[in-house]
Amino acid sequence: MKYILIILLILAPFAPADLCAQESGAHPDTERVEMADDLRASGKIYVVVLVVMTVFSGLMVYALLTDRKLQRLEKEISLMEGKSVDREKIVH
Repeated sequence: MKYILIILLILAPFAPADLCAQESGAHPDTERVEMADDLRASGKIYVVVLVVMTVFSGLMVYALLTDRKLQRLEKEISLMEGKSVDREKIVH
């Protein structure tokens, strides 16, 4: 399953335009997104970008902290399986 997903991600940019859900010339009145134009004109687009970046940064920090905790737990488990170790010897 993992390899299929990787192959699909590699081949996706080469997919023909007919497979896309939206085409640029399909509806001439929807070529410009009015909401994006309004946000850009009023300067609120920067607030949207800031919120998106904040959420993304928070998710990245959470992922890194979770990874560190998992590494510490894996190290603790491998030490306990290898030999009986006192709890004080395990670095927290």
